[in-house]
Amino acid sequence: MKKWCYITVLLCAMACQAVAQDADTRRRYDAFFLDAMCQRQKGNSDAAFDLLRHCIDIDSTRSEAYFYLAQYYAALKQKDTALRCSKKATELEPDNETYLETLANNYLSQRKYPEAIETLERLSQKNHMREDILGVLIQLYEQQNDYDNAIRTLARLETIEGKSERLSYAKSNLYSQKGDKKAAIAEMKTLADQYPNDNNYRCLYANALYINGQKKKAVAIYDNVLKEDPQNRNAQMALLAYYNDQKDTLNVNMMIERVLFNKNASTDDRVALMRQVIGENEQSGGDSTRVLQLFHRLLDMPEADSDMALFCASYMNMKKMPNDSIRLVLEKVLAMTPDHAGARLQLVSYAWQAEDRDRVIALCRDARQYNPDEMAFYYYQGIAYYQEGKLDESLNAFQNGIGVINSESDPAIVSDFYAVMGDIMHQKGMEQEAFAAYDSCLVWKDDNVGCLNNYAYYLSEKGIRLDDAERMSFRTIKAEPKNATFLDTYAWILFMQKRYDEARKYMDQTLENDSVPSAVVLEHAGDIYYHAGQKEQAVSYWQRALEQADADAKEGTKEEDRRHILTRKIKLKKYVKE
Repeated sequence: MKKWCYITVLLCAMACQAVAQDADTRRRYDAFFLDAMCQRQKGNSDAAFDLLRHCIDIDSTRSEAYFYLAQYYAALKQKDTALRCSKKATELEPDNETYLETLANNYLSQRKYPEAIETLERLSQKNHMREDILGVLIQLYEQQNDYDNAIRTLARLETIEGKSERLSYAKSNLYSQKGDKKAAIAEMKTLADQYPNDNNYRCLYANALYINGQKKKAVAIYDNVLKEDPQNRNAQMALLAYYNDQKDTLNVNMMIERVLFNKNASTDDRVALMRQVIGENEQSGGDSTRVLQLFHRLLDMPEADSDMALFCASYMNMKKMPNDSIRLVLEKVLAMTPDHAGARLQLVSYAWQAEDRDRVIALCRDARQYNPDEMAFYYYQGIAYYQEGKLDESLNAFQNGIGVINSESDPAIVSDFYAVMGDIMHQKGMEQEAFAAYDSCLVWKDDNVGCLNNYAYYLSEKGIRLDDAERMSFRTIKAEPKNATFLDTYAWILFMQKRYDEARKYMDQTLENDSVPSAVVLEHAGDIYYHAGQKEQAVSYWQRALEQADADAKEGTKEEDRRHILTRKIKLKKYVKE
């Protein structure tokens, strides 16, 4: 008796100890899991990951740590481990819908479609109203060619949403894929019978007949629909497809025009048909007369939109029609959608080619209202002002354009922005600002040869940073070894560096490549030859420079000063520093 009591007491003690140990395990697990969630919230992924793994070491029967670890393993591209963790979480808590959905997504990401289907079906059984789950199941069953289950799932979705065109069409299509033509037709007939006064449903029923081989019966329905509703777009498009199949050119052309000028037709319909018309037209010789007639009639419709006008302009471009003709169409685009940057840029291009700078300026000025972030408009406006000698207006346009430059901007255009700004600033006597602009230009495109040449020359004029100037100028003649302007700059920088024999060599190349040298180039030649020891040749170049300066001279300009200096050089037969 005493022995029995002792055993009983011992068993009770062991049970109490086990309960205490379980409670201690839960407390430790909960503490580490809470810490893991805090680290996760703070964005400390490594710490959270380590804590979650420790949670599993403490208690491998709790699901939460597995669920979150699956996410971290997925981020680490360890898909198999992520899937194992997700499966484990679901096994430990099979009724958790979040776990089931996550597991299904893991299966889908690894293209394990049968497992994904089984998991989604379990999830759907737990929540019958999840339409999104049913939608995914339908796609998966169809992908697996399991048409019966796809149709069954569609029927489940139909009980939730009610009968609709979308679901009936999907079921009919599945029946067709399955090869059950009778059921495919019956599905759409049921829908059409449910809405007997809706011609669009009648057309859908006719489509099912057509697809499943009963073409004559389908065409009869289309014809009846059009008798009742001559503008019915669905019937017109269906008959057009039928006539195309039959290669009935006369009826195809007739139906194309009916669809094109149907007020119910969409732009997509019209564009698709015009593509067909253009394709057939090109195959038969490419006479654009009928195509352009159709385009012009479409653009005269109240329903005309900019997409069709742009399509027309593209076709006219393809046919190499005159710019003035295309311009009229593009102006219609802007009348419909003033913020259409592409059409406006094309118009700017045409105005530029025609050297109509006033038109360029006007188009770009309006663009600031409609396309304030489009850098190209500031560029073209600035260049147009610059060519008209309006330096202040040009500089203003470029400075405004700099405000819209971003990391996605075209480096070549941005570089030119700063290069022209530098030229303008130099002309306005803003030398330091000009040099800063050139520096910015070369940051965006370090091989901008126009900038390199001007920057180098202006530095040489000031007699500063001649080594930098020589390096920049040398890059330009390497890029364009026959460019007389670049060769003259390099020769002049060598002259400023007192490298006279080298300077003469490059000046000879300048004159070889310059059929009509300017007074400045000829004076440079004289100065270089003088210091190279060829004084008679120097005087000859100075005389030629004076003749050119006389031809170019305008009272009150810098050319007047140049003529005085040249006259002194010739008279004294020696170099005179300006």
